[in-house]
Amino acid sequence: MPPTQAESVIRSIIREIGQECAAHGEIVSETLIAFMVKAVVLDPSNGFNMDRTLMKSDVQNLVKLCMTRLLDTKNPSLDTIKMQVYFDMNYTNRVEFLEEHHRVLESRLGSVTREITDNRACAKEELESLYRKIISYVLLRSGLGSPTDIKTVREVTAALQSVFPQAELGTFLTLSKKDKERQLKELTMIVTGIRLFNRDCGKGGEGIDDLPAVLHVAIPATMQHIDYQLETARSQVYRYTAILEKAANDPLMRAELQPYMLKEALYNIRQYEVFLQIILSDIITGAQEVEMMTKQLGAHLEQLKMTIKSKIAVPTSQVFPIFIALSTLWTSLQDETIVVGVLSNLFTHIQPFLGAHELYFPERVMQCHLNGATVKTDVCRMKEHMEDRVNVADFRKLEWLFPETTANFDKLLIQYRGFCAYTFAATDGLLLPGNPAIGILKYKEKYYTFNSKDAAYSFAENPEHYIDIVREKAKKNTELIQLLELHQQFETFIPYSQANLRQKVTHSVQTDLSHLRRENCSQVYPPKDTSTQSMREDSTGVPRPQIYLAGLRGGKSEITDEVKVNLTRDVDET
Repeated sequence: MPPTQAESVIRSIIREIGQECAAHGEIVSETLIAFMVKAVVLDPSNGFNMDRTLMKSDVQNLVKLCMTRLLDTKNPSLDTIKMQVYFDMNYTNRVEFLEEHHRVLESRLGSVTREITDNRACAKEELESLYRKIISYVLLRSGLGSPTDIKTVREVTAALQSVFPQAELGTFLTLSKKDKERQLKELTMIVTGIRLFNRDCGKGGEGIDDLPAVLHVAIPATMQHIDYQLETARSQVYRYTAILEKAANDPLMRAELQPYMLKEALYNIRQYEVFLQIILSDIITGAQEVEMMTKQLGAHLEQLKMTIKSKIAVPTSQVFPIFIALSTLWTSLQDETIVVGVLSNLFTHIQPFLGAHELYFPERVMQCHLNGATVKTDVCRMKEHMEDRVNVADFRKLEWLFPETTANFDKLLIQYRGFCAYTFAATDGLLLPGNPAIGILKYKEKYYTFNSKDAAYSFAENPEHYIDIVREKAKKNTELIQLLELHQQFETFIPYSQANLRQKVTHSVQTDLSHLRRENCSQVYPPKDTSTQSMREDSTGVPRPQIYLAGLRGGKSEITDEVKVNLTRDVDET
């Protein structure tokens, strides 16, 4: 079937499934449906052959199978896929997000900017109107206060007049459009710097919140809450893993566990763990940025005080660059409040996709099977085999990498998100973290880690065999494509762009090694009170981060129900 025709068929199938789901009271996104179509087609037990044209009966069967899976409310695999689709559609790395955020802000200022740069004012009233527009522009671009607040407008007007009196409008109007835009941006930064300096001196700063102080509360609160949820998730992972390890050597126990979908529940919570690590990592980066910027802000303010101290007049060449630097730092702090808010929102919204683990695997059943099992943490597993390393002399044709002999060892991109390929293949899908210290196998320009020396040796005897097993397992449990980062191996199966989740998340040895160092990296802001933490899995004693995003840049944004801390004043607050 030609690609365009195949895409048309897939789109038609997706629309039909969406309508059927709606008829059953379930509103499902096209992206999720597309992923489910891919999942059903990939599963060999469903008997679809991608090399031949789908008959009408095939399409009907495909729709039926997709419907069955999409409407199954007690399936951890579906919860995992929903989580993956939601995260993929809503997560962007910090750099990309801020670039897009600034682009949106520029577009919102577009009409205000054009009203100024296209202005041909001549009469006194027209010039006064133009000057008021510039004041509004400065306020909106800086995001520090509302153009409807009289005190704020007066403060901005006074600051603007000190560096750009209305008498200079004639010269401004002779500039080119590009030069006008450049001067408007520069004026905004200088005025913002003046206002920030006045605020620090206690002589102004109307409508300007103490962002460093706000972030020093919001960031640790968010980190503490995510950290707690991460530890709770890991505790569940370790218990599931212990039971599955015990069952691997007990056929009767394996049969008993079959109805509980324990491996699927493990994949669900492992995926949740991965996403929390990504969110936490971004917030830690933000915390480090805020700490650095706060110090720089203080240094610039102190420099200004020393420069201006006891002087009637100060050359603009001395103070304007500092005002601009202050403004730039403040803009970055505003960016951080946005990033923390978005990440906190994302964290809140992926929690429902954990599903009801108590429903999948009741605690009474779990306790019964945990009897006699050894529960180990990922860190404990790594430490057990730290000295048990691969002997390179045992392998003539394979290349093994070690930290002391490999440059950028901790930056190598590890296959299967760092999980042991041999264990996964040999135990029909058990996920155990690989230990890079044992030795990393380089095979066909890809890198593999293992949880023990024995696992490494077994895999090395026949890598293709185990790689094939992993691939086949992922066809049956499609959530593994995202969890184990197998996108490239499956991206050509469904000729429809939405069927492939975007590859946003990469994995390196750093993630694995950071398990052993997480105490060093995750406490940029140590929690002030740890006594509130509870060990109950159905609730948390850690206060939920409180974030409110409206008005940071002079505009309004949507507020979610989970938002609890006010980071900025409302634009209409006087």
